Amino acid sequence: MKMKILRKSYKVLVATAVLGFSGCMDLSETFYSQLSKDNFYNNRVEVMQGVLRPFTHMQAWLAPTGQNGYYYHSEMAADQVAWPQKGRHGFDGGDHIRLHYHTWTPDEPRMRSAWSLMWEGVGYVNAILGDLETLDIARAGLTEQERQKLIAEVKVMRAYHYMRIMDMWGNVPIITKVGEPLNPPTAPRAEVFQFVMNELEENVEMLEPLSQALVGRVSKAAGYAMLSELYLNAEKWSGTPMWDKCIQYSDKVINGEGGSLSGAMRLDPDILGPFKNNNHLSPENIFQFAFSREGGFTFNWSGFYFGYGNMSQALNVTYSGWNAFVVIPTAFDAFQEKDLRKKEWFLFGPQYFFNTQNPILGTEEYDGKPLVYVNSIRRNSEGQTGEGSMTAGEENSGARFHKYRSGTLNDPMYWENDYIIYRLTEIYFNKAEAIMRQNGGVANQEAVDLINASRKRAFSEADWASAAYTTSSLTLDELLAERGREFIFEGKRRTDLIRFGKFTTGDWWDHRPTNNPNLELFPIPQIQITSNPNLQQNPGY
Repeated sequence: MKMKILRKSYKVLVATAVLGFSGCMDLSETFYSQLSKDNFYNNRVEVMQGVLRPFTHMQAWLAPTGQNGYYYHSEMAADQVAWPQKGRHGFDGGDHIRLHYHTWTPDEPRMRSAWSLMWEGVGYVNAILGDLETLDIARAGLTEQERQKLIAEVKVMRAYHYMRIMDMWGNVPIITKVGEPLNPPTAPRAEVFQFVMNELEENVEMLEPLSQALVGRVSKAAGYAMLSELYLNAEKWSGTPMWDKCIQYSDKVINGEGGSLSGAMRLDPDILGPFKNNNHLSPENIFQFAFSREGGFTFNWSGFYFGYGNMSQALNVTYSGWNAFVVIPTAFDAFQEKDLRKKEWFLFGPQYFFNTQNPILGTEEYDGKPLVYVNSIRRNSEGQTGEGSMTAGEENSGARFHKYRSGTLNDPMYWENDYIIYRLTEIYFNKAEAIMRQNGGVANQEAVDLINASRKRAFSEADWASAAYTTSSLTLDELLAERGREFIFEGKRRTDLIRFGKFTTGDWWDHRPTNNPNLELFPIPQIQITSNPNLQQNPGY
């Protein structure tokens, strides 16, 4: 009961933060011009509302909630998920098609939205930092030690923003105060990397350990996970490999030095556990957005990942979507038939009314006919054969997302899912990869054991002997493939492909290699270049 009360109290606080600080800003706006430290921050609750505001805003660009942010670009540009045109739906000016083909330009409207959303988040962070540093702590009821801990938490949040911005655009300004300077200059990616590294290293140890009370905030375990990811990508992002540091911070997470949600830090034995509607209890989750339908801010993945209104009846839910994102055939084929993830994480084949054998009927190409999701993206209703294309989809094209489960309408926890940013499985994979790269790309038994620990959940006992990796079968290419299977839909694939050298050289469904390394960075939106003469466009654009 106490845990439930704590969770509800936190979610009410977050909801208040969202409602109390709604609105938009750009880099030149002073966000707290109406709500300043002189007329706000009168108590601990108001201070926490300020601290949480960057975190609540981050949901818009990091989670798959329908915004054109980091998640959209990371998945649409990679080799697992696409938004193909389906008849009269989904062309949308060719935006999704250009991402899939890697033919984007500096004038992409969705890229402009991503830039604005993510830099807006940096603005929120810098604004609250400025206020915390001069806060009247006596009036707010805080001690100096508490203030310093909150400053550390917000600085780690800023570092995470910059890590994601650096991942997308590489060479970007480093801004630590709102509106200063007015036209910030571009910094090289290696310099941005150093800034992120310093921010994390200097502040993570001041964070509180992960616990139920820290769900939806930045804990020490979350900071260690950020450092694990930062150092895993150090060679690409800074030019210098840092595998030892990746292993060091991965071990801190694995050993529970940063705390945990439930008992010892450990993998969830259930492949659905980290994603269920009570996933705040999953022992492997490290860093998450504490969404809540009851609290008024649902993790609504339906726009991107759910079908039209006819599919609501299949799962007995209230939501429907845009029938947008689908799994491309080569990604679905990457799962063995005996892999339980293929059964549990996707909607595929004939769709039925919930708990019946009565078929859901189509509304477009298959109007009045049973809706059957198929592993192809082509005009099957017109007799088309072959690979198909991004402009030849139909309403039933591709397997569909079913990794997060909302539960049904009568479930007491209906649609209470948190969105998971880091989970322990990823840290296992990070450490295994760092070990292999230190060892010339060859797996030792420790690396194999780390990957098998999570993979074993996806196979029955009878099938495990043939599915288990060995030091000879776990190659770097196989590690990338398994990483793709394990983290499908989690917004990480583009970064992984770039690190493995496959993003511009890989071949997947309806996508041929560009062999253009400049495409590993997105272009800075041209409108930003025009408005700030100190910004430099990335090479090749």
